[in-house]
Amino acid sequence: MAGIEELCQKREELCRQIQQEEEEKQRLQNEVRQLTEKLARVNENLARKIASRNEFDRTIAETEAAYLKAGEEQALGRTQDVPGPQELYPGGSACPPASARPLQHLWILESSQTLLSILKREAGNLTKATASDQKSSGGKDS
Repeated sequence: MAGIEELCQKREELCRQIQQEEEEKQRLQNEVRQLTEKLARVNENLARKIASRNEFDRTIAETEAAYLKAGEEQALGRTQDVPGPQELYPGGSACPPASARPLQHLWILESSQTLLSILKREAGNLTKATASDQKSSGGKDS
C-alpha cells in the first residue's frame, strides 16, 4: 500500500502545480487583455494627434505662403489695383501715388486679420482635440 500512497501524494503535488500554473496563465491573460485595450486607446489618441499636427502643418504652410506673398507684394509696391514697378504711375513717377498707398495698407491689414482668425480657429480645434483625448484616456497619455 505504500506504493499507492506515494503515487497519490505525487498526483496531489502535480494537481497543486497545475492549479498554480492555471492561475498564473489566467493572470497573464488578464494583463495581456488590459495592455491590448490600453494600446488601442493610445493608438486612437496618437492617430487623432497626428491628424491635428498635420492640419496645423498645412495651416502654417498656407499662412507662411500668404505672408510671403503679401510681403513680396508690399516690397514690390503691388496690390490688386496698383500697377507693378515696371509701369510708371501718373505723372511719370516710379512710386505709387499717395491715393494707392491706403489701398495697399488696407489689403495687408485685411490679409493679416484673415490669417489671424484662421490661426485662432485652428488653435481652438487643437485645444478641443487634445482635451477630448485627455478625457478619453482618463487624463493619462500613456
